[in-house]
Amino acid sequence: MFIVAILKWWYGAGWYHQILGVRQHLIGTLDYFSIDLLARTLFSPFRQISAGKVNGPLGVQMRAFFDRLISRLIGAMVRASMILIGLVAIILSACAGTVIAMLWICVPVLPIIGVVLCAAGWMPWS
Repeated sequence: MFIVAILKWWYGAGWYHQILGVRQHLIGTLDYFSIDLLARTLFSPFRQISAGKVNGPLGVQMRAFFDRLISRLIGAMVRASMILIGLVAIILSACAGTVIAMLWICVPVLPIIGVVLCAAGWMPWS
């Protein structure tokens, strides 16, 4: 009866909590990279440098325009690279979570497989 209770927990509540843990890790990764915020502000100036309006002669205004343009390009490059890194991290995290959830199913069967292999005469070190 004890083994039945353990297996009931393992394939019921234990697996459910494992999946919840994987889900929480994915939510944390999504929150850490905040891809939606990076996408909304993709062409904003980098660190809001030179974001204000400039009054003055044409040369000063042109310089301010190019400063803002370069700042926006730098911001777009940094944000785009962070979006790509975040997507890779989310995909890797989802794959790792799937592997962990599938391994959770297989772990109780591994001792049985080991006993069968041992009875068959298989030794891993030879």
